Formats: sequence, C-alpha cells, structure tokens
Amino acid sequence: MRLPISKVMNLVFKALADPSRRELLDRLYATDGLTLRKLCIGLAMTRQAVTKHLLLLEDAGLVTTTWQGREKLHRLNPAPLKQISARWINKYELQPTIARARLDATTAPDADGESRWTNLHST
Repeated sequence: MRLPISKVMNLVFKALADPSRRELLDRLYATDGLTLRKLCIGLAMTRQAVTKHLLLLEDAGLVTTTWQGREKLHRLNPAPLKQISARWINKYELQPTIARARLDATTAPDADGESRWTNLHST
C-alpha cells in the first residue's frame, strides 16, 4: 500500500530531525548493507538506542532490511526522499525565479527614468 505524500513527508521529516538518525543514514550511504553491530561501531549510544532509531527510519521507509543467512542487513532506501523531492520540493524551485521576474517588472525604470517601485510607493 502506497502512503499519501503528506504521510510520507511527516514520517521522513520526523526521521531526519534527529542527528543520530542522519548519522545512521550517512553510514548506510557510505556502506550499504550493514549489520546492527557494524552500525553501532563508534557511536556514542547503546545498541538498543540504535535499534529504536533504525525502527523509526524503517517506518519512514528510509531503511529496509534483508536477511543474509543469520545476519540482518540494513540498507538505505532513497525512494521516500525522491518522492518528496519530485512532488513537493521541486515546485518551490521555480518560486525564486518567478518572484525575481515579478520584482524586476516592478522595479524596471519607466520611460521617464523613474522605477515603478518608486512610483507605486511614493506619496
């Protein structure tokens, strides 16, 4: 079942809000398919804390797990980030361009050399 984009965004942003979870994602980006033991190396938190963070990342769809023999491997899944980017963030990329064009149109000089901004805001 595919979640609505608003639900995906809530889960992903909640997951990304914590620096420890971002660190786990960075580690999985650098080396995909790590066990819990390898993910815990060098972290200043308990194994149980890492497990809780991983569960939240899994709920957000940012981490998937697979079994290889007796080892549970954690893998980065960038799909939710791509979904948010494609459906939500990209629409705001055009906004600065549109806003700049509007600003240029209002501040361009008139035939008499005065800017429209000055003409609009003079009393």
